[in-house]
Amino acid sequence: MSHKQIRNIAIIAHVDHGKTTMVDQLLRQSGTFADHEKVVMDNNAIEKERGITILAKNCAVTWEGTHINIVDTPGHADFGGEVERALSMVDGVVLLIDAQEGPMPQTRFVTKKALALGLKPIVVVNKVDKPGANPDKVINATFDLFDKLGATDEQLDFPVVYASGINGWSSLEEGEQGEQWGPDMSALFNTVLKHVPAQKGDPDAPLQLQISALDFSTFVGRIGVGRISQGTIRPMMDVVVMEGPDGKPVKGRVNQVLTFQGLERVQATEAGPGEIVLINGLTDIGIGVTITDPVNPMPLPMLKVDEPTLTMNFCVNTSPLAGREGKYVTSRQIWDRLQKELQHNVALRVKETDEEGIFEVMGRGELHLTILLENMRREGFEMAVSKPRVVMKDVNGEKHEPIELVTADIEEQHQGGVMQALGERKGELVNMDPDGRGRVRLEYRIPARGLIGFTNEFLNLTRGSGLIANIFDCYEPHKGDIGGRKNGVLISMDAGEIFTYALGKLDDRGRMFVKANDPVYEGMIVGIHSRDNDLVVNATRTKQLTNFRVSGKEDAIKITPPIECTLEYGVEFIEDDELVEITPKSIRLRKRYLTESERKRSGR
Repeated sequence: MSHKQIRNIAIIAHVDHGKTTMVDQLLRQSGTFADHEKVVMDNNAIEKERGITILAKNCAVTWEGTHINIVDTPGHADFGGEVERALSMVDGVVLLIDAQEGPMPQTRFVTKKALALGLKPIVVVNKVDKPGANPDKVINATFDLFDKLGATDEQLDFPVVYASGINGWSSLEEGEQGEQWGPDMSALFNTVLKHVPAQKGDPDAPLQLQISALDFSTFVGRIGVGRISQGTIRPMMDVVVMEGPDGKPVKGRVNQVLTFQGLERVQATEAGPGEIVLINGLTDIGIGVTITDPVNPMPLPMLKVDEPTLTMNFCVNTSPLAGREGKYVTSRQIWDRLQKELQHNVALRVKETDEEGIFEVMGRGELHLTILLENMRREGFEMAVSKPRVVMKDVNGEKHEPIELVTADIEEQHQGGVMQALGERKGELVNMDPDGRGRVRLEYRIPARGLIGFTNEFLNLTRGSGLIANIFDCYEPHKGDIGGRKNGVLISMDAGEIFTYALGKLDDRGRMFVKANDPVYEGMIVGIHSRDNDLVVNATRTKQLTNFRVSGKEDAIKITPPIECTLEYGVEFIEDDELVEITPKSIRLRKRYLTESERKRSGR
């Protein structure tokens, strides 16, 4: 087993630069799959809907007798915890960069992590067949980025491969625009074999296997995924599990050992250094623990993951409509589900608060937390969540807040509006780069508080044509107050069902979130007010049916279509005194205090 040639690589890139498509092509061309088989890395329901990668996934291909383990990582900063874990089990990284967009903030984030670990990157300029592609400019920008991030001379001397992931070809040389530059993916495979170092571990040394990811199966329980640094592991072998060098050794026995072949998991009789394996049978397994030899334990230090920057309160749903649509509504059920999530979601933190039924959940960003909420909602949970808040730090008695780096790619005509909006949110312009084709890239440093709720405004300002990406930079002294939402809301004064007649009367007051026949309750937010104050309205009003005749015909009621309230929109929209009520079938907005008298009392 020890003589087996193995390479471990991670594919890292910004969102939508084509990582998952590239991995699908590598799987297809290595002969791992027959032509008629469909290869899909993103297999989770939310990933398919949104077309993004959320969880880091492993697969393996064999090329010219060498076993290549590939880890596909997510591109969003919110799932940075996944990236950090994935990089701990590889020896080289393939950095994918879009030939038109060039290095983006997320590229910077993942590259920084990879360079810090001393990994040597292979740069793949992807999508070179796009009409706006400019590979030379992208390679120069990448070199500058590496230099800025403090790369060593060896890391700066990176190999470059040009590729088109969707069409399945790669080349080491530039070709003519509009033509195919290479026959297939072999150029990329050969570069990986040439530049990624093979594992140097000793198969006869004491076992060292660090767990980088967890999986769960109802059949065998918890499954640990990790790379063997040295030694050999076999099924039914006695081992100890240790949490870092200072941890207490816990004895256990490995049940099965599996390795990756394509996307499948196959059982192995033994596995040696450099292999990425899945093991089960151990109960005390967690992320970052080392599985080592009981006679001569050699634990590795625990994995370090960046701290969370956003926090939200998850509360039990207390609205009058609670329990009608969801299966799990009690605080114990929500707490148990959050504890289960903590087992594999390393960047998450959960703690109880002084108030009954309210839990504080901290994560890496809005997307990180809303994906968790969306998963819970689909499983049948009902709850209410508060507005996200940033996690402040106390440095020498001074309050510090997280600052984000934002890159906005917009059309020149929208530049004024976007710059004004970012300026109001205490953003500082760092760089401005027009591309000469009518688009401009703005780089800002802005407090994380200022970005909460900005996505919708940004899409409106750019008429949906803008791209925005942000990444955590550092903590700095508090920048002062930032203005909130400009409009007030329309609040229902009664419980009941909504009538078209009532909506017709409210149409000139603002935009609605609700449509006819929706149930409402007192204190529920039914729309956005056209002015800046909150207004209590009667949305359940019906027409008086008297026996008087009315001169003039009955006017047909014209209503503007309501705003679709998605989970992200709701979380971004609300203010501190409001909550988003989440059930498997609907998302409603409400005031924290439902009756007008309670709201007045709390406002004093």
